[in-house]
Amino acid sequence: MLEGTVANVPPQGGRKHPYQDCIQIDTSNILFVCGGAFVGLDKIVEQRIGKKSMGFVQPGKELDADKKSTQTLKHLVADDIVKFGMIPEFIGRIPAISIVEPLDEKTLVSILTEPKNALVKQFKKLMRMDNVELEFQPEAIKAIAKEAYNRKTGARALRSIIEEIMLDVMYELPSREDVKRCVLTREMVENRSTAELLVHPSSIPEPESA
Repeated sequence: MLEGTVANVPPQGGRKHPYQDCIQIDTSNILFVCGGAFVGLDKIVEQRIGKKSMGFVQPGKELDADKKSTQTLKHLVADDIVKFGMIPEFIGRIPAISIVEPLDEKTLVSILTEPKNALVKQFKKLMRMDNVELEFQPEAIKAIAKEAYNRKTGARALRSIIEEIMLDVMYELPSREDVKRCVLTREMVENRSTAELLVHPSSIPEPESA
């Protein structure tokens, strides 16, 4: 399939529908990108080149585990992947090997806010469907990015953290006609408390005159 062939693909899965008609797909013009975490691959590279000969860091400076692993993997060769467990026939059909830099807090903030379908924009639109204005304070966004970085699961943790905080609010808001604005602060992210609900001023009863 990687070399380019006409593959027969069952449209509904092969096990439950073994006698269905297959769709023929020509893979000769398909770019295959294979990705993964490959935990422990950096140790294999270290054993080959030797820890003392790497010379990544200047004297007096130390890298954290993620950055050190990335620096080590920049010396990766095909033989290291074979030792990791991949067969040579497979590795020989993957001509280019790239190393992805770990996400830092600044990058996670960008992922939260800048893309067209960024998570912050998604949740704002969801709240807007219930006529509620959702506000993420800048410090709250930084706190979400920091927590996601500490979890070491990449950008996947961003959605989990926001949903943990917003779950009760998203459940309650459709039945609340008095709520017009919802603010997410740094304290709420750090304490995992429900986002603050601000009642629209027009819905607050005026005090009775004496």
